[in-house]
Amino acid sequence: MAADQEKFTIGVEEEYQIIHPETRELRSSAGRILPKAQAAVGNEVQSELYLSQIEIGTPVCETISDARAELVRLRRGVISAAERDGSRIAAAGTHPFSHWEDQKLTPKERYFSIAEDYAQLAREQLIFGCHVHVGINDREVAIQVMNRARVWLAPMLALAANSPFWLGEDTGYASFRTEIWRRWPMAGTPQPLASRAEYDRLVDALVATESVSDGTKIYWDVRPSARFETLEFRVTDVCLTVNEAVMIAALAQALVRTGYKETMRDEPIQGARPELLRAAKWRAARYGLGGNLIDVGAERAAPAAEVIEKFLAYLRPSLEEHQGWDEISALVGETVSRGNGATRQREAYVKAGRLEDVVDLIVAETSQGTG
Repeated sequence: MAADQEKFTIGVEEEYQIIHPETRELRSSAGRILPKAQAAVGNEVQSELYLSQIEIGTPVCETISDARAELVRLRRGVISAAERDGSRIAAAGTHPFSHWEDQKLTPKERYFSIAEDYAQLAREQLIFGCHVHVGINDREVAIQVMNRARVWLAPMLALAANSPFWLGEDTGYASFRTEIWRRWPMAGTPQPLASRAEYDRLVDALVATESVSDGTKIYWDVRPSARFETLEFRVTDVCLTVNEAVMIAALAQALVRTGYKETMRDEPIQGARPELLRAAKWRAARYGLGGNLIDVGAERAAPAAEVIEKFLAYLRPSLEEHQGWDEISALVGETVSRGNGATRQREAYVKAGRLEDVVDLIVAETSQGTG
Protein backbone atom coordinates (compact mmCIF):
# COMPACT_ATOMS: atom_id res chain seq x y z
CA MET A 1 0.00 0.00 0.00
CA ALA A 2 1.39 3.42 -0.93
CA ALA A 3 1.68 5.97 1.83
CA ASP A 4 -0.66 8.42 0.11
CA GLN A 5 -3.47 5.83 0.22
CA GLU A 6 -3.58 6.14 3.99
CA LYS A 7 -5.45 9.19 5.27
CA PHE A 8 -4.07 9.10 8.84
CA THR A 9 -7.29 10.52 10.23
CA ILE A 10 -7.46 11.75 13.83
CA GLY A 11 -9.81 11.18 16.73
CA VAL A 12 -9.25 12.62 20.20
CA GLU A 13 -10.77 11.46 23.47
CA GLU A 14 -10.53 13.65 26.58
CA GLU A 15 -11.59 12.85 30.14
CA TYR A 16 -12.74 15.81 32.24
CA GLN A 17 -13.37 16.54 35.90
CA ILE A 18 -16.74 17.83 37.11
CA ILE A 19 -16.14 20.56 39.71
CA HIS A 20 -18.25 22.09 42.48
CA PRO A 21 -18.01 25.87 41.89
CA GLU A 22 -17.71 26.80 45.57
CA THR A 23 -15.70 24.02 47.22
CA ARG A 24 -13.75 23.22 44.01
CA GLU A 25 -14.07 19.53 44.90
CA LEU A 26 -15.05 16.87 42.42
CA ARG A 27 -18.81 16.62 42.07
CA SER A 28 -20.70 13.42 41.16
CA SER A 29 -23.03 15.16 38.72
CA ALA A 30 -22.47 13.29 35.44
CA GLY A 31 -25.95 11.80 35.65
CA ARG A 32 -27.44 15.29 35.33
CA ILE A 33 -24.85 16.86 33.02
CA LEU A 34 -24.52 14.06 30.46
CA PRO A 35 -28.09 14.33 29.05
CA LYS A 36 -27.71 18.11 28.70
CA ALA A 37 -24.36 17.74 26.96
CA GLN A 38 -25.62 15.02 24.62
CA ALA A 39 -28.62 17.14 23.71
CA ALA A 40 -26.23 19.92 22.72
CA VAL A 41 -23.43 18.06 20.92
CA GLY A 42 -24.57 14.46 20.48
CA ASN A 43 -23.22 11.10 21.61
CA GLU A 44 -19.63 12.29 21.37
CA VAL A 45 -20.05 12.88 25.13
CA GLN A 46 -20.09 9.78 27.33
CA SER A 47 -19.85 8.66 30.93
CA GLU A 48 -16.70 7.40 32.63
CA LEU A 49 -15.82 5.18 35.60
CA TYR A 50 -16.89 7.73 38.21
CA LEU A 51 -19.86 10.11 38.23
CA SER A 52 -17.42 12.98 38.77
CA GLN A 53 -15.92 12.31 35.32
CA ILE A 54 -17.19 12.93 31.82
CA GLU A 55 -15.56 12.04 28.49
CA ILE A 56 -15.67 13.46 24.98
CA GLY A 57 -14.57 11.80 21.77
CA THR A 58 -14.33 13.74 18.54
CA PRO A 59 -15.72 12.38 15.31
CA VAL A 60 -13.15 11.14 12.78
CA CYS A 61 -11.21 14.21 11.64
CA GLU A 62 -9.35 14.53 8.36
CA THR A 63 -7.01 17.31 9.47
CA ILE A 64 -5.60 18.94 12.58
CA SER A 65 -7.78 21.97 11.85
CA ASP A 66 -10.84 19.71 11.93
CA ALA A 67 -9.68 18.22 15.22
CA ARG A 68 -9.24 21.68 16.72
CA ALA A 69 -12.75 22.70 15.67
CA GLU A 70 -14.24 19.54 17.18
CA LEU A 71 -12.34 19.92 20.44
CA VAL A 72 -13.55 23.51 20.74
CA ARG A 73 -17.13 22.45 19.96
CA LEU A 74 -17.13 19.57 22.43
CA ARG A 75 -15.36 21.39 25.26
CA ARG A 76 -17.77 24.29 24.82
CA GLY A 77 -20.77 21.95 24.85
CA VAL A 78 -19.70 20.11 27.99
CA ILE A 79 -18.72 23.32 29.80
CA SER A 80 -22.08 24.89 28.93
CA ALA A 81 -24.01 21.81 30.07
CA ALA A 82 -22.07 21.76 33.35
CA GLU A 83 -22.70 25.46 33.95
CA ARG A 84 -26.44 24.92 33.50
CA ASP A 85 -26.14 22.34 36.27
CA GLY A 86 -24.22 24.79 38.45
CA SER A 87 -20.94 22.93 37.93
CA ARG A 88 -17.61 23.56 36.22
CA ILE A 89 -15.35 21.47 33.97
CA ALA A 90 -11.62 20.99 34.48
CA ALA A 91 -9.02 19.24 32.31
CA ALA A 92 -6.14 17.88 34.40
CA GLY A 93 -4.67 14.42 34.91
CA THR A 94 -5.57 14.39 38.62
CA HIS A 95 -7.69 16.56 40.88
CA PRO A 96 -5.48 18.55 43.26
CA PHE A 97 -7.20 17.43 46.46
CA SER A 98 -10.41 15.41 46.07
CA HIS A 99 -10.17 11.84 47.39
CA TRP A 100 -11.04 8.69 45.49
CA GLU A 101 -12.90 7.38 48.58
CA ASP A 102 -15.53 10.09 48.10
CA GLN A 103 -16.37 9.26 44.48
CA LYS A 104 -19.43 7.36 43.28
CA LEU A 105 -19.09 4.66 40.64
CA THR A 106 -21.10 5.20 37.47
CA PRO A 107 -23.92 2.61 37.64
CA LYS A 108 -23.16 0.63 34.49
CA GLU A 109 -22.34 -3.05 34.13
CA ARG A 110 -19.05 -2.24 32.40
CA TYR A 111 -17.83 -0.22 35.36
CA PHE A 112 -19.11 -2.71 37.93
CA SER A 113 -17.09 -5.36 36.10
CA ILE A 114 -13.93 -3.22 36.13
CA ALA A 115 -14.38 -2.53 39.85
CA GLU A 116 -14.82 -6.24 40.53
CA ASP A 117 -11.84 -7.34 38.44
CA TYR A 118 -9.31 -4.73 39.52
CA ALA A 119 -10.42 -4.04 43.11
CA GLN A 120 -8.23 -1.39 44.79
CA LEU A 121 -6.62 -0.36 41.49
CA ALA A 122 -10.07 0.54 40.15
CA ARG A 123 -11.05 2.33 43.37
CA GLU A 124 -8.01 4.61 43.08
CA GLN A 125 -8.49 5.17 39.34
CA LEU A 126 -9.37 8.83 39.76
CA ILE A 127 -7.29 9.97 36.80
CA PHE A 128 -7.96 11.74 33.52
CA GLY A 129 -6.21 11.05 30.22
CA CYS A 130 -6.09 12.04 26.58
CA HIS A 131 -6.25 9.32 23.92
CA VAL A 132 -5.40 10.06 20.30
CA HIS A 133 -6.48 7.70 17.52
CA VAL A 134 -4.61 7.92 14.22
CA GLY A 135 -6.20 6.09 11.31
CA ILE A 136 -4.19 3.38 9.61
CA ASN A 137 -6.08 0.82 7.55
CA ASP A 138 -3.30 -1.72 7.06
CA ARG A 139 -3.37 -3.66 10.32
CA GLU A 140 -0.11 -5.44 9.55
CA VAL A 141 1.74 -2.20 8.95
CA ALA A 142 0.13 -0.71 12.06
CA ILE A 143 2.11 -3.16 14.20
CA GLN A 144 5.36 -2.07 12.57
CA VAL A 145 4.47 1.60 13.07
CA MET A 146 3.74 0.88 16.74
CA ASN A 147 7.19 -0.72 17.04
CA ARG A 148 8.72 2.52 15.77
CA ALA A 149 6.55 4.91 17.79
CA ARG A 150 7.23 3.33 21.18
CA VAL A 151 10.67 4.93 21.56
CA TRP A 152 9.16 8.46 21.28
CA LEU A 153 6.39 8.24 23.87
CA ALA A 154 8.30 9.86 26.74
CA PRO A 155 8.73 13.27 25.03
CA MET A 156 4.99 13.36 24.33
CA LEU A 157 4.29 12.62 27.99
CA ALA A 158 6.68 15.36 29.12
CA LEU A 159 4.96 17.96 26.94
CA ALA A 160 1.49 17.03 28.21
CA ALA A 161 2.31 16.31 31.89
CA ASN A 162 -0.54 17.87 33.88
CA SER A 163 -0.99 16.11 37.23
CA PRO A 164 1.42 17.29 39.95
CA PHE A 165 -1.01 17.13 42.89
CA TRP A 166 -2.68 14.09 44.48
CA LEU A 167 -4.89 13.97 47.57
CA GLY A 168 -3.88 17.48 48.61
CA GLU A 169 -0.12 17.00 48.27
CA ASP A 170 2.48 18.06 45.73
CA THR A 171 3.75 14.65 44.59
CA GLY A 172 7.02 15.95 43.14
CA TYR A 173 5.91 14.48 39.80
CA ALA A 174 4.86 16.35 36.69
CA SER A 175 2.51 13.47 35.80
CA PHE A 176 1.51 11.53 38.88
CA ARG A 177 -1.35 10.12 36.82
CA THR A 178 1.30 8.08 35.00
CA GLU A 179 2.45 6.51 38.26
CA ILE A 180 -1.09 5.58 39.25
CA TRP A 181 -1.86 4.14 35.84
CA ARG A 182 1.36 2.13 35.45
CA ARG A 183 0.24 -0.25 38.23
CA TRP A 184 -2.41 -1.83 36.02
CA PRO A 185 -1.34 -5.25 34.68
CA MET A 186 -1.82 -4.43 31.00
CA ALA A 187 -0.49 -0.86 31.15
CA GLY A 188 2.91 0.32 29.94
CA THR A 189 4.98 0.50 26.78
CA PRO A 190 4.47 -2.50 24.47
CA GLN A 191 7.28 -4.81 23.50
CA PRO A 192 8.14 -5.07 19.77
CA LEU A 193 5.93 -7.47 17.84
CA ALA A 194 6.95 -9.29 14.67
CA SER A 195 3.52 -9.22 13.03
CA ARG A 196 -0.19 -8.75 13.44
CA ALA A 197 -0.48 -12.51 13.80
CA GLU A 198 1.83 -12.40 16.82
CA TYR A 199 -0.28 -9.64 18.35
CA ASP A 200 -3.48 -11.62 17.74
CA ARG A 201 -1.93 -14.74 19.32
CA LEU A 202 -0.95 -12.65 22.35
CA VAL A 203 -4.50 -11.34 22.75
CA ASP A 204 -5.87 -14.88 22.41
CA ALA A 205 -3.44 -16.13 25.08
CA LEU A 206 -4.37 -13.31 27.46
CA VAL A 207 -8.06 -14.08 26.98
CA ALA A 208 -7.49 -17.83 27.37
CA THR A 209 -5.60 -17.29 30.62
CA GLU A 210 -8.37 -15.00 31.91
CA SER A 211 -5.91 -12.12 32.06
CA VAL A 212 -8.23 -9.93 29.99
CA SER A 213 -11.77 -10.39 28.78
CA ASP A 214 -10.97 -9.01 25.31
CA GLY A 215 -8.54 -6.80 23.40
CA THR A 216 -10.06 -3.58 24.73
CA LYS A 217 -8.54 -4.38 28.14
CA ILE A 218 -4.96 -4.12 26.81
CA TYR A 219 -4.08 -0.66 28.07
CA TRP A 220 -0.69 -0.06 26.46
CA ASP A 221 0.64 3.47 25.96
CA VAL A 222 0.19 2.89 22.23
CA ARG A 223 -1.89 0.03 20.89
CA PRO A 224 -3.86 -1.12 17.87
CA SER A 225 -7.44 -0.18 18.64
CA ALA A 226 -9.73 -3.16 19.18
CA ARG A 227 -12.69 -1.20 17.74
CA PHE A 228 -11.24 0.94 14.96
CA GLU A 229 -8.56 0.73 12.30
CA THR A 230 -6.33 3.07 14.25
CA LEU A 231 -3.26 3.25 16.41
CA GLU A 232 -4.32 4.66 19.75
CA PHE A 233 -1.91 6.76 21.83
CA ARG A 234 -2.84 6.62 25.53
CA VAL A 235 0.33 7.87 27.20
CA THR A 236 -0.57 11.46 28.09
CA ASP A 237 -2.56 13.29 30.73
CA VAL A 238 -5.54 15.24 29.49
CA CYS A 239 -4.23 18.66 28.46
CA LEU A 240 -5.20 21.94 30.09
CA THR A 241 -5.87 23.81 26.85
CA VAL A 242 -7.22 23.11 23.40
CA ASN A 243 -3.90 24.27 21.97
CA GLU A 244 -2.00 21.63 23.92
CA ALA A 245 -4.48 18.91 22.95
CA VAL A 246 -4.08 19.90 19.29
CA MET A 247 -0.30 19.78 19.72
CA ILE A 248 -0.38 16.24 21.11
CA ALA A 249 -2.81 15.05 18.42
CA ALA A 250 -0.62 16.51 15.68
CA LEU A 251 2.54 14.94 17.11
CA ALA A 252 0.84 11.53 17.29
CA GLN A 253 -0.38 11.87 13.70
CA ALA A 254 3.08 12.91 12.48
CA LEU A 255 4.65 10.02 14.38
CA VAL A 256 2.37 7.54 12.63
CA ARG A 257 2.98 9.11 9.23
CA THR A 258 6.73 9.00 9.79
CA GLY A 259 6.68 5.42 11.01
CA TYR A 260 4.52 4.41 8.06
CA LYS A 261 6.95 5.85 5.54
CA GLU A 262 9.88 4.18 7.28
CA THR A 263 8.03 0.87 7.15
CA MET A 264 7.28 1.30 3.45
CA ARG A 265 11.01 1.96 2.87
CA ASP A 266 11.88 -1.05 5.01
CA GLU A 267 14.13 1.05 7.22
CA PRO A 268 15.53 -0.62 10.35
CA ILE A 269 13.57 -0.11 13.57
CA GLN A 270 15.32 1.75 16.36
CA GLY A 271 15.68 -0.77 19.14
CA ALA A 272 15.66 0.01 22.85
CA ARG A 273 15.79 -2.13 25.96
CA PRO A 274 12.46 -2.17 27.83
CA GLU A 275 14.28 -1.07 30.98
CA LEU A 276 15.54 2.05 29.19
CA LEU A 277 12.08 2.90 27.86
CA ARG A 278 10.63 2.42 31.34
CA ALA A 279 13.28 4.74 32.75
CA ALA A 280 12.61 7.31 30.00
CA LYS A 281 8.90 7.30 30.73
CA TRP A 282 9.47 7.55 34.48
CA ARG A 283 11.83 10.50 33.95
CA ALA A 284 9.20 12.26 31.81
CA ALA A 285 6.54 11.65 34.47
CA ARG A 286 8.81 12.76 37.29
CA TYR A 287 10.35 15.90 35.80
CA GLY A 288 8.22 16.80 32.77
CA LEU A 289 10.02 19.67 31.07
CA GLY A 290 11.80 20.76 34.24
CA GLY A 291 14.85 18.50 34.21
CA ASN A 292 16.78 16.02 32.15
CA LEU A 293 14.93 13.49 30.02
CA ILE A 294 16.45 10.42 28.38
CA ASP A 295 17.61 10.49 24.77
CA VAL A 296 16.74 6.87 24.04
CA GLY A 297 18.64 6.70 20.76
CA ALA A 298 21.85 8.09 22.25
CA GLU A 299 21.33 6.27 25.57
CA ARG A 300 22.12 9.35 27.64
CA ALA A 301 20.41 11.94 29.83
CA ALA A 302 19.86 15.33 28.20
CA PRO A 303 17.96 18.54 28.97
CA ALA A 304 14.25 18.26 28.23
CA ALA A 305 14.40 21.02 25.61
CA GLU A 306 17.11 19.13 23.74
CA VAL A 307 15.18 15.85 23.71
CA ILE A 308 12.00 17.64 22.60
CA GLU A 309 13.96 19.39 19.85
CA LYS A 310 15.26 16.03 18.60
CA PHE A 311 11.73 14.61 18.65
CA LEU A 312 10.43 17.59 16.67
CA ALA A 313 13.29 17.33 14.16
CA TYR A 314 12.39 13.66 13.60
CA LEU A 315 8.80 14.65 12.79
CA ARG A 316 9.62 17.79 10.81
CA PRO A 317 9.48 16.25 7.30
CA SER A 318 5.97 14.93 7.97
CA LEU A 319 4.79 18.17 9.56
CA GLU A 320 6.18 20.25 6.70
CA GLU A 321 4.70 17.97 4.04
CA HIS A 322 1.24 18.47 5.52
CA GLN A 323 1.56 22.20 6.27
CA GLY A 324 1.65 21.67 10.02
CA TRP A 325 5.20 22.63 10.87
CA ASP A 326 4.71 26.32 11.64
CA GLU A 327 1.72 25.82 13.91
CA ILE A 328 2.91 22.72 15.77
CA SER A 329 6.53 23.76 16.21
CA ALA A 330 5.25 27.07 17.62
CA LEU A 331 2.94 25.25 20.06
CA VAL A 332 5.78 22.97 21.16
CA GLY A 333 8.08 25.96 21.58
CA GLU A 334 5.47 27.80 23.62
CA THR A 335 4.95 24.77 25.88
CA VAL A 336 8.68 24.35 26.46
CA SER A 337 9.14 28.04 27.31
CA ARG A 338 5.88 28.64 29.21
CA GLY A 339 5.80 25.28 30.93
CA ASN A 340 3.42 22.35 30.68
CA GLY A 341 0.23 22.02 32.70
CA ALA A 342 2.08 20.72 35.75
CA THR A 343 4.35 23.78 35.79
CA ARG A 344 1.43 26.17 35.53
CA GLN A 345 -0.52 24.38 38.27
CA ARG A 346 2.45 24.70 40.61
CA GLU A 347 2.85 28.37 39.74
CA ALA A 348 -0.80 28.97 40.67
CA TYR A 349 -0.26 27.26 44.01
CA VAL A 350 2.88 29.27 44.78
CA LYS A 351 1.02 32.54 44.14
CA ALA A 352 -1.70 31.94 46.72
CA GLY A 353 -0.83 28.79 48.63
CA ARG A 354 -4.31 27.38 48.08
CA LEU A 355 -5.18 24.32 46.03
CA GLU A 356 -8.57 25.90 45.32
CA ASP A 357 -6.67 28.49 43.25
CA VAL A 358 -5.08 25.66 41.30
CA VAL A 359 -8.54 24.34 40.46
CA ASP A 360 -9.58 27.83 39.35
CA LEU A 361 -6.59 27.95 36.99
CA ILE A 362 -7.46 24.55 35.54
CA VAL A 363 -11.10 25.55 34.98
CA ALA A 364 -10.05 28.82 33.33
CA GLU A 365 -7.51 27.21 31.00
CA THR A 366 -9.89 24.37 30.11
CA SER A 367 -12.29 26.88 28.61
CA GLN A 368 -9.58 29.00 26.98
CA GLY A 369 -10.32 29.48 23.28
CA THR A 370 -13.79 27.89 23.46
CA GLY A 371 -15.78 31.11 23.91
